[in-house]
Amino acid sequence: MAESPDRTRTRLPGISSRAWEHPADRTALVTLRSLSGFDTVLKTLSGLFRERQHRLMYLATSVRVDARQFRSIHDMREDCVSILDASTTPEFFVLQDPQPNAFTIGMDTPFVVLTTGMIDLMDYEELRFVVGHELGHALSGHAVYRTVLLHLMRLAGSIGWMPVGGWALRAIVAALMEWSRKSELSGDRAGLLCSQDPDAAIRVQMKLAGGPRLASMNTVAFLEQAAEYEASGDLRDGVLKLLNLELQTHPFSVLRAAELRKWVKSGEYRRILEGDYPLRADDKSASIGDEIRGAARSYKESFDQSEDPLIRTVRDVGRDFGTAAQTVGDGINDVVSNISSKLADWRVNRDRNDDN
Repeated sequence: MAESPDRTRTRLPGISSRAWEHPADRTALVTLRSLSGFDTVLKTLSGLFRERQHRLMYLATSVRVDARQFRSIHDMREDCVSILDASTTPEFFVLQDPQPNAFTIGMDTPFVVLTTGMIDLMDYEELRFVVGHELGHALSGHAVYRTVLLHLMRLAGSIGWMPVGGWALRAIVAALMEWSRKSELSGDRAGLLCSQDPDAAIRVQMKLAGGPRLASMNTVAFLEQAAEYEASGDLRDGVLKLLNLELQTHPFSVLRAAELRKWVKSGEYRRILEGDYPLRADDKSASIGDEIRGAARSYKESFDQSEDPLIRTVRDVGRDFGTAAQTVGDGINDVVSNISSKLADWRVNRDRNDDN
């Protein structure tokens, strides 16, 4: 991991995690945060989920990052904490594992684990994005709800043979999986705000997909894969994509890169760096209704713009149904108008006959 020369990065004082949270992720989090005592209950249950045991395991089997150990990662973490104006600094551990990975776990006091495979794969700017991504998870409270997801998945596996309960639990897990995938997009946005280097952020996804040989890869071609993935194939491929994603906690690397590029192009990333962002001090007054409407808009935009063959088919059927419904509606209106007109004529004629 070669160190990058020092550079000035924009600080974001008082920034709320709502600034980087994907609309669908933010809606769930704002709703859960508004439930008085919900976090307390979950954190109380953390003892049952062996959080302390996990931390003790990493304390004994990995290397804790501080000013004396993995100093460059320590300094990187401190700078990311400063950029996002975090009130707490989560512990980081480095674990010997050739598989590139990074994760945030724990409910009461979340901590981050980086594998040596991840550190070896990334250069300094790329690793800064990874550190910021995990810090974003910790600040958003994702570790709290992801821990619940993990234990629900275990529960689903143990009672999956139950016809009614198993399907109901599977539906809950599927919904949580969708939330988890959106929370990863939130983490990517936090990572970009920490690194403030969009090219490095895209390189992270390229390396996670294709390994360290960046010289053999091309950013434009990599992003083109996302467009091809979305638009290619027929109705069957659309269904297969859904099946591929069903039990994935993370979006696929190619699609994550495309989503991050889309966020940058939307102008929201630049507005945040210019100081236009929600403040942590206003979190308690955040409107659940506004967040739900924001999430609905986000999903509608994705639905309207999607080139996925399954979504296109659903959209076309909906449009055809809407046209047919409009035609039927117009026809019914014509019939009703015609009947009303005939009734009016009949009343006029009746009144005339009565007068005579």
